[in-house]
Amino acid sequence: MGLQMRIVLRDILRKKSLKNYYLRGQVEGFQFEVFLANYRGHFLSTMEQLAVSIDDQPVPKKDILFCLNGKEFIVDDLKNQSNEFWNIAVPATIKVRKPGGLEKGTHKVGLTLVLRNPYLPKPGSSEPHSYIPINSSDEQFLELG
Repeated sequence: MGLQMRIVLRDILRKKSLKNYYLRGQVEGFQFEVFLANYRGHFLSTMEQLAVSIDDQPVPKKDILFCLNGKEFIVDDLKNQSNEFWNIAVPATIKVRKPGGLEKGTHKVGLTLVLRNPYLPKPGSSEPHSYIPINSSDEQFLELG
């Protein structure tokens, strides 16, 4: 990826946030919370990549929801969310549709989260709109209790 920005002020994957979620009384999937690896918030439209893996198995993009400010967004719609701001102090929730959810125990959660830094152009780049990416990716073992 080359030059990128990463400022980790706390855990990106929030400990003790992994849990199954329900829809109409049935386990619809699982969810966990994430923070930005940066010193300031960003608009959701600056997201370049969002991917999830669980226990080393990639999750299809269609099964991922990004939840913030009481709203849920599919991955492909994040680029259109120029009015939705992710405050640095507020965790976002990632929901993964997986009927039946996850079994209790420890799970390896992988997150690929890359944003474009719209106020910091890449040095020496001749391409328009070429900005230094912010890498908020992480991988942790989280416990589902």
